[in-house]
Amino acid sequence: MTEYLIATTLSEALALLAQHGGDAQVIAGGTDVLPDLRAGKKRPETLVDITRIPGLNQVVVNSDSVTVGAATTFSALHAHPFIQERVPALAEAARSVGALGIQAVATWAGNLVQAMPAADGAVVALALEAEALVWNAGGAPGEWRAVDSLILGPGHSAVDPTRQIISHLRFPLPAAAWGAAWRRIGRRASLVLPILNCAVKVILQGDLIQRAVIALAPVAPRPCRASRAELLLAGRPPSDALFAEVGRMAQQESQPRSSIMRASREYRMAIIPALVRDALWTATHRALRSVKDPDFAAD
Repeated sequence: MTEYLIATTLSEALALLAQHGGDAQVIAGGTDVLPDLRAGKKRPETLVDITRIPGLNQVVVNSDSVTVGAATTFSALHAHPFIQERVPALAEAARSVGALGIQAVATWAGNLVQAMPAADGAVVALALEAEALVWNAGGAPGEWRAVDSLILGPGHSAVDPTRQIISHLRFPLPAAAWGAAWRRIGRRASLVLPILNCAVKVILQGDLIQRAVIALAPVAPRPCRASRAELLLAGRPPSDALFAEVGRMAQQESQPRSSIMRASREYRMAIIPALVRDALWTATHRALRSVKDPDFAAD
């Protein structure tokens, strides 16, 4: 029988983890933890619920960044007015995770700790260049760490939920015109893992692309960025020829595997260029629209 404890402060939650010395585990939405418990994959003596800690279910918008509490659900992300209007890529990804019932309890932070190669939340987090505030049960101050450094391999996270807690995620709001987009290919819109997903961010400087971020999954053991493809975009004007070239480069950087349940390697490789090109155009249009109307609501 697993003991279930509800922490009301972050320090209390960390103290409980330290007290149990690796035999307790953090839980928020529980959409991954509970199935693992039922399957016998995990056997913690204690679950430490962090959903009652004040502030962890809030989205805070600042002039240069957005901070998301670790207990904020995907439903709350999707419904947030600023996220819908200015960061639609995140709202769209949040709406794709499982079914509506799962979205009502599952969290963005939990999606990252689960560290699956095709996690929708991880792909959009990479594109937004998000960071996680990670706290250790040993009492050291929390440290902001790039999400890109947290996912080590399939189901293998650099964050140990028996000894560490992610309290917040944050991502920057560029001062220049920018836009982000998210695309997902799957047999259904939800309740299945994607064949491919892609998220991009485009930052403009006048008529040129200042820089861009391209994140893809599952094209490797973990969600990853197409770094060489990103470099092709810097300092160049948006064009279909450029985006097609970038899509082909992203394809060359990808190593998807064949899956009996989802799709062959060959199929995945074939659709990467079009997926990247489409996402880049959407992100660019959103960036251009933000220049014309700073208060625009994204389509």
